[in-house]
Amino acid sequence: MFRSCIAPKSLGINCRFVHEKGIYLRNESIGRHVRRWCRANIGSHGCAPTTAACVSTSSQTGSNYADGRDGKDSKSDRMQGKLEKMRRRQQRQDQLESSHLQKSGKVRAKQSKAWRPKEVVTYDIPTMPGEKKDTSVPLPDSYSPAYVESAWYAWWERMGFFKPEYAAGKNADAKPYVTCLPPPNVTGMLHLGHTLMVAIEDSLVRWHRMRGRPTLWIPGSDHAGIATQIMVEKSLWQHQRKTRHDLGRAKFTEEVWKWKKEKGDEIYRQLKQLGASLDWDRSKFTMDEDYAHSVREAFIHLHDNGTIYRSTQLVNWSCSLKSVISDIEVESKSIDGRKTVTVPGYAEPVEFGTLTLFSYPVHNSDESITVATTRLETMLGDTALAVHPDDMRYIHLIGQTVDHPFMGKSLPIIADPSVDREFGTGVVKITPAHDFRDYDLGQRHNLPSVTVINDTGCMTEDCRQFKGMKRFEARKAVAEALKEKGLFVGARDHPMDIPLCRRSKDIVEPMLKTQWFVDSRWMAQEAVASVESGQLKIVPEVHKKVWYNWLKNIRDWCISRQLWWGHRIPVYHITSSDDTYNKHLDNCWVSAHTEKEAVSKAAEKFQVPVEKIKAEQDPDVLDTWFSSALFPFAILGWPEKTSDLQRYFPTTMLETGHDILFFWVARMVMMSSELMGRLPFTEVYLHSMVRDAHGRKMSKSLGNVIDPLDVIHGSSLEDLHKKLMSGVKLDEPELSIALRGQRSDFPNGIPECGTDALRFALCTYKAQVEDLNLNIDTVLEYRHFCNKIWNAVRFTLNRLGQDFTPLTLHEISSELLPMDRWILSRLSAAAEACNWALEQYEFPTATTAIHQFWIQAFCDVYLESVKGTLASADQQSVRAAQNTLYHCVHAGLRLLSPFMPYLTEELYQRLPKVKGDDCPSVCVAKYPISNHFPTRDTKLEQEVELVMDTVRTMRSVQKEFGIKMPEASAQIVSDDMSIQKTLERFSDTMATLSRCSCVTVTSVAPPPSGWVYGLVNDSSTVYVSVKDSIDSEDLIKKLTARRKKLLTQLDNHVSSTKSDIEKIPLRVQEANRQKTLRLQSQLEKLESTLKQLEDAS
Repeated sequence: MFRSCIAPKSLGINCRFVHEKGIYLRNESIGRHVRRWCRANIGSHGCAPTTAACVSTSSQTGSNYADGRDGKDSKSDRMQGKLEKMRRRQQRQDQLESSHLQKSGKVRAKQSKAWRPKEVVTYDIPTMPGEKKDTSVPLPDSYSPAYVESAWYAWWERMGFFKPEYAAGKNADAKPYVTCLPPPNVTGMLHLGHTLMVAIEDSLVRWHRMRGRPTLWIPGSDHAGIATQIMVEKSLWQHQRKTRHDLGRAKFTEEVWKWKKEKGDEIYRQLKQLGASLDWDRSKFTMDEDYAHSVREAFIHLHDNGTIYRSTQLVNWSCSLKSVISDIEVESKSIDGRKTVTVPGYAEPVEFGTLTLFSYPVHNSDESITVATTRLETMLGDTALAVHPDDMRYIHLIGQTVDHPFMGKSLPIIADPSVDREFGTGVVKITPAHDFRDYDLGQRHNLPSVTVINDTGCMTEDCRQFKGMKRFEARKAVAEALKEKGLFVGARDHPMDIPLCRRSKDIVEPMLKTQWFVDSRWMAQEAVASVESGQLKIVPEVHKKVWYNWLKNIRDWCISRQLWWGHRIPVYHITSSDDTYNKHLDNCWVSAHTEKEAVSKAAEKFQVPVEKIKAEQDPDVLDTWFSSALFPFAILGWPEKTSDLQRYFPTTMLETGHDILFFWVARMVMMSSELMGRLPFTEVYLHSMVRDAHGRKMSKSLGNVIDPLDVIHGSSLEDLHKKLMSGVKLDEPELSIALRGQRSDFPNGIPECGTDALRFALCTYKAQVEDLNLNIDTVLEYRHFCNKIWNAVRFTLNRLGQDFTPLTLHEISSELLPMDRWILSRLSAAAEACNWALEQYEFPTATTAIHQFWIQAFCDVYLESVKGTLASADQQSVRAAQNTLYHCVHAGLRLLSPFMPYLTEELYQRLPKVKGDDCPSVCVAKYPISNHFPTRDTKLEQEVELVMDTVRTMRSVQKEFGIKMPEASAQIVSDDMSIQKTLERFSDTMATLSRCSCVTVTSVAPPPSGWVYGLVNDSSTVYVSVKDSIDSEDLIKKLTARRKKLLTQLDNHVSSTKSDIEKIPLRVQEANRQKTLRLQSQLEKLESTLKQLEDAS
């Protein structure tokens, strides 16, 4: 029924954690994020580690999945000066370069040595899709993602758990919870940003479903006009050596649909792999015919009421794509000064970052006026010069004109308060046809707009001697021509932002174009008012500032694109076959679903006979964001009055990335308000961007893009390299950097972590405001967490036995022992924290509460403490302990289920059920709330916290003195009677947890001989016997040698930091001081230990 196999994509790691007080912990996590969390939680139940020491099974030189250095010590050591840091950095760089030059065979040999393959178990029982997994077989010995994640999703689908009708049949009056998945583009595979989105949204959806609400989460995919067209064109050229123009529009569109079928299916498969509980029967693609009908209807409505209009305005133009592009398609590349940039269509890189100064002669004067520009070629389209009205240097020239040296015309000198007197010379050349700020200024002063760059990026016929030149070649030619005329003043480095087309990497050119626009002003005002009034809630609120900034300064929205893939604009140019009517049909456009409808509509509107009308559809397509803006209601059937639209609109909330707050979220709000008369949702939750562990944006050229499936299934370094080289081709320098980046970040590849661990890890980050820097080590930590839960449930099932029938908590309430009541109180607290956190979108709070309950409370404390009870002859106590174990596991799995659906389903199905419980799956089971359990007992929790502080001290003493257990006994001495009484009640528990032979509580300290001690608090001390449990003489010798070594270290350190104190940077001085204090502290502790040992001997 099982088969064992070797998983070459897995890596085994053995970790040990040492508390600052010396407590030994096993199977805990590693990494900066968890160390910080642990430090913040010292003193909570269980043993929170603060310092990690990790031993990896990997023997490869270089970084492994775990950082083997002590976090605090290594940080201080790194602060010892720039020289040491630079030496280490250079050493690492040399290693990377050396590795890069190795032959592939040698690299593979080193890789195979580094990996330690680990046996995993896979589910190998024949199971038809949709058939329930066989859970009658025993659980494998250890957690295996491959085993756990098989078969469940298809069964969930077949059972209809993801449909709102499932819960509606049981709770018809409940208000439905509705949200839509932001539709991923059909341009390839899902990335980690999508995975974060799924992890957050699915946790919310599953939580609401488990609360009994009819829940609808609607999937979809976006046709992504520009992105998809470019990808298909590249593929077409790569495989057929043809362009879209070779095929023609109809054939090319067929090719895109083939691409969509392949990629769309793959995206949906990935979403299912991630466990996304979507209602697939309601899925929509934004080019489906019913969705296209919605798009046409929206355009027609807005065009007929004048909201959509045709106009000539300045737009972002990609000369490579020969199309308008949206603001989100424009990337800003910042440079500090002169730098060359590769531009499509140019044999040599083009220089940017130069501020060029040249002079215009003042008309009929000996004076000239100098201007500065970073785009010299656009001076051919200058129509004025502008100065600040209060700039005394030029006030006498306002109203005069200058002579253009090449275009044979005069340009007025105008005054405008928007001119920055500090930029350049304080004089600004105005080119309204090729600059957005110049365009606005030109509109204010009624300046003409002269286009001097055409659609392909070449100079127009009006540019005289420069006509036909490529724009950046013309830049050089204009400079030379100015020099010849004696008008060139000079050039200097200048920091600037270069606007790049995200898809083509061409330089974006502001161009004056006749396009279709949406008048957005009134809709934007309503969107602002909806947030100001509280009707629409944005979480976190810091993004409200962005919302207001965009919408209060909104420009009309250009919605036409010169592409072939997308929604063809449903608007027709109307002319007549009879010249008699044509004079009345100048630039007439009619919107309609079909040509026949357009002809009929035009005939009625313009009073022209139908047979005389000719209608030609605009060849352009709509901006992708236009169709996406209709998503919340178009997916429910609008404009038809469907039952889904009536019941599920408006949706409840929207979750998406903050980068598309304006481009998508605001436009959905505006379109819904205009077309539906109401908001599309009442809450918006915005997550941040996922970056790599170093905080860098994920980029293929850096080699740091992480495929979520590689994290789930694991991937060797060799496979990562192959994937990098098989996609979009990088040039040699970029490929070298990318390969080096992969070797640096993933020297052993990526270990198999599983879907649940990845989802949980992503939800542990504070993903609202700060960018999320994902470290694969963090995901691996939560794979270990899965294994810990797995073992805890196996232990529980073993202790319950085959014939166990659980009782309700009410039935066993009178039989519960203090530790039973304590763990149920902690469970109640965890349930309360989770429900509050999910209500407030505080996902890290929920995941922390779950993790702390399972690890610190249940596994580390309760399971250990209850082992003695389960082995006792007291049947009442055994029954109470068994039922407490059962309810903790049952509720703990339900708490975890929204975050880890696969693991919790696998284990939930193995649990026996309380009488009357007919719930078929954990995903539709009741989510725990605090009043499902006995009233929380905070006094008892405080008492057990005292007990655990005492146990931690006992463990610390045991470790510090190398005491063998369980030979040793312990005495707890306290002069506080209330503490004595509390600890006496838990003496057996403390003996079990500390592995002492016995624990007694007293107010009288034992004699010094034969005992060592540790302080619990101001009124309590732990004494542990050393008689027959340690070799005192041998230990004293070892500690004496260690003391001598520490003294030498301290002397050397103090001596090396004495001289030239004034020349040492303050941060290095502070690091030296901290190291001195640390060495002194270690020495003092060692002296104390030696004294105790000598007294005890």
